[in-house]
Amino acid sequence: MSFIPPDAATDRLFNNADSFAMVFDRTWKQLRGGNNSKVSQGDHLETVLAAMADHPFLISSPDMARQVAGFRIRLLELD
Repeated sequence: MSFIPPDAATDRLFNNADSFAMVFDRTWKQLRGGNNSKVSQGDHLETVLAAMADHPFLISSPDMARQVAGFRIRLLELD
């Protein structure tokens, strides 16, 4: 059995909150670097969600996906 580390980039997306959270964290950090650190947290959230528009969980449960995103921001103290 092979082990995939949690931070490994993968193209496998699942219709659940865990898959969404992993992709959200990675996308937030990737898009937040550089000049984007001056963008408000709310505007950055909208940019991240737009970049993840094809994620199955965001498509099927947009309200819950936003709740998960807010939780991840608070939990990880993302700026």
